[in-house]
Amino acid sequence: MIIRKIAAGALALIFAATAAMADPVRVGVTTTGVPFTFVDTGTQQVTGAMVDLATAIARDNGMEPAFELTAFSALIPSLQSDKIDAISAGMLVTDARKEVVNFSDPVYSYGDAMFVAADNPENYTIEALKGEMVGAQIGTTFADSLNALGLFGEVTLYDSIADIMRDVKLGRIKAGFGDQPIVAYQIAQNPALGVRLVEGYKPMKTGNVALAVSKDKADLLAKVNASIARLKASGELAKIFAKYGL
Repeated sequence: MIIRKIAAGALALIFAATAAMADPVRVGVTTTGVPFTFVDTGTQQVTGAMVDLATAIARDNGMEPAFELTAFSALIPSLQSDKIDAISAGMLVTDARKEVVNFSDPVYSYGDAMFVAADNPENYTIEALKGEMVGAQIGTTFADSLNALGLFGEVTLYDSIADIMRDVKLGRIKAGFGDQPIVAYQIAQNPALGVRLVEGYKPMKTGNVALAVSKDKADLLAKVNASIARLKASGELAKIFAKYGL
């Protein structure tokens, strides 16, 4: 009996040591993607739908996530340089991005939104903004789409949607473009931002949100996809997004 207890104790110590030595999975997130990823001002902890999802996926695989706050435009370069193992943000799958990273199965879908100053009553179409200055977040598919149209006087690029909203409110640019759920959430949470969504706006494109891993980590991608399938089947995936009004 004593020998068995000693053996069991030794085994527990081995498992504990192994768990302690295991590297956490490094997940790149951004502070500018409310409600997908952001820092809670009360707790100063990173949170959001994609943070909760990454946590659920990591723990489903017996790992602990270590979140790395990264500018949106630096997420893919950080993945390519092995500073992070995965990206879990409001990032849309595109053909150009698929050339340099591998995406998981889709977890959410959305399009772009147009917003103007709250005291501007016009519900513009894109064509009505010909020759005007507009804004978009650097590194997003929306910025590329706006530039490709060749309609505007200038497409100003910003580090965050909050920066675009500031310049729209101040009249420095006529309209801003961004991820519809992110823009809608921020306006709903803070009317003092001084901007509103343009009613009746039809998105330039609708895309799928997915996690991303580097091309040389096929095993990690397989684990992520298996976890996503389990979370979808259990209903947990829908609950995670519903928690943030998505």
